[in-house]
Order: sequence, then C-alpha cells, then structure tokens
Amino acid sequence: MTTITPCLWFNGDAVEAVRFYRTAFDSSAVHDIRYLPTEHSGESPVADDVPAQRVSTEDDAEAEAVRDVVAIEFEIAGQPIIALNGGERYGFNESISFMVSFDPSIDPDAAKNLDALWIALIDGGTASMPLDSYEFSSRYGWLRDRFGVHWQLNLVDPSGSPRPKVVPSLIFGSHVQNRAREAADFYSSLFDDTEAGVDIRFEKHSGAASAESVMFADFRLLNQWFIVMDATVKHRASFTEAFSFIVSCTDQAEIDRYWAALSADPDAERQGWCVDQFGLTWQVTPLNMAELMSRPGAIANMMGMKKLEIASL
Repeated sequence: MTTITPCLWFNGDAVEAVRFYRTAFDSSAVHDIRYLPTEHSGESPVADDVPAQRVSTEDDAEAEAVRDVVAIEFEIAGQPIIALNGGERYGFNESISFMVSFDPSIDPDAAKNLDALWIALIDGGTASMPLDSYEFSSRYGWLRDRFGVHWQLNLVDPSGSPRPKVVPSLIFGSHVQNRAREAADFYSSLFDDTEAGVDIRFEKHSGAASAESVMFADFRLLNQWFIVMDATVKHRASFTEAFSFIVSCTDQAEIDRYWAALSADPDAERQGWCVDQFGLTWQVTPLNMAELMSRPGAIANMMGMKKLEIASL
C-alpha cells in the first residue's frame, strides 16, 4: 500500500548515524541497505554484530562497503526512516525534529529511560532546551545531536490518546509563520486515509505566533503521524531538503496525483523530488523503487526526469 517515510540526508556519514541511533534506542532494526552499482565486500556496515564506531581504515573491506552505501532503510522504536548517504549539500535545522514520547502507563521506567536516551543522543551534540520540568511537561528536553538532527524528548500525560513513540514534528516559522493549521488541512485533504488528532491553539498572541495559531496539533496521513506547531520565535529556520518525506506510490496514477498536488516550485523538481507550497520537501516514488533502480539503465534514465515515470525507468 502507499506509505509515507521520513528521509534524512546525511553528509556522507549515514552509516555512522544509523549505528549511533541503533545504539541509542533499545528497539531498532535495519531492513535494507542500497549500494552503488559496484562490487563491495565485507560485512554489512550496520549489521547487529558491527561495533558502533566510525570506520577509520580506508583499506578495510568494511570501509569500501561504507563508501558504496547509497541509502539505509531502518527503524527506531517502530518509526521507519530512510538515511541517504549524500554529500555536503543540505543541513538539518530545528524546523523539523523527532518527538520521542515516554508514556508512564506503558513503561513504568519511562522517566528513567527518557533520561538514558537523552544522555545517549546528546553525546557530541548540544541542548536547545535543557532536560528539565516545564509548564507543559514534567520532564522534557530538546537537543541537536552530533549529526545535526533535532530531537524532543517528552514524558507524556498517560491520560492522553496513545500515539507512536517517535513522531516527526514540524515548526512553521519564517515565511510560513502561522500556517500550521492550513498545512495540516491541506495534507489531510490530499491523502485518502487520514486521522485528526489534538488541536491546541494559542489563546492570545505569543511571540511570532498569532492568536488562534497552532500551539500543538497532530494528525495521521496513511501510516505516518505528524506533529505541527507555529513558531513563537521570529525568524526561525525554514524547512530544507535535509529532512524530506517519501511518498511510495502503488502506480503511475498515484505518482501523477500526488506530484500535481505537492509540487509548487518547478525549479525544485528533480528525480522525483519536489517542494510544496509550505517549503516542505517530498519524494514521490514508486513503491518498488529499489527493484526498479536495479534494472540496467534505470539510474541514467532517472537523472533526466523531474516527475518519475515508471515505464521509462
């Protein structure tokens, strides 16, 4: 079926990043590793029995495999993610983060496990909001890890509706300030299988956020939950291609439909990538993209495309 998957663009260190996250989270798995169409040898660079450390020897067989990695499909705490082993082109910022929720009604050691994950993720990173008690949460912290990815760790109120443990969180600031509700409504109208969650508004003007703008809201599109908020700080960074969302479509008709609705900037269209009216980056691809890319000439054909055409691949 059609799915949505967060995609992270790393600057050549995707293998190291996946190792880092698999060490930090108790529950994780690697589902697929895609390599360049060249020969490589050695163990999988993110296999369970490979130490969580950076490869330092260029002559090592594992180093050769690391260089050839194009993408890694993995999951942490049930959240599927694709890590791209790109170059120094894009950078992460606070406009998109992962919210990690710890529910005491599910996990009696929720607070303890939250603290442990904070210690693991902040190694080599920095705190944006120190781990502490806040008005909205008894235990919360926001950090930027060593790879630039942002994380919010939150001890949730067990009386609320259950949600996945890890959920992407989008902050609407800069040129899309106060458009979080508009975006949520647009995305929910586009996808067939959706679910509305909570919708908490600012009662009065709060910094850059206007009255009735979104303090916190969440919703589900297909298999993926999202959190949206309007920024309270002026000039907050806007979305970049470093954090995108892959829509894996069942056929060409779906690709055509989602592409027509999501692509709002013709200059940003390339090889299935597009940027919507809110500046968020999407990849609209066939569900069997990996299999198609293994066919002779497929990669060369794709390089000349904007919207992907399955028949031409």
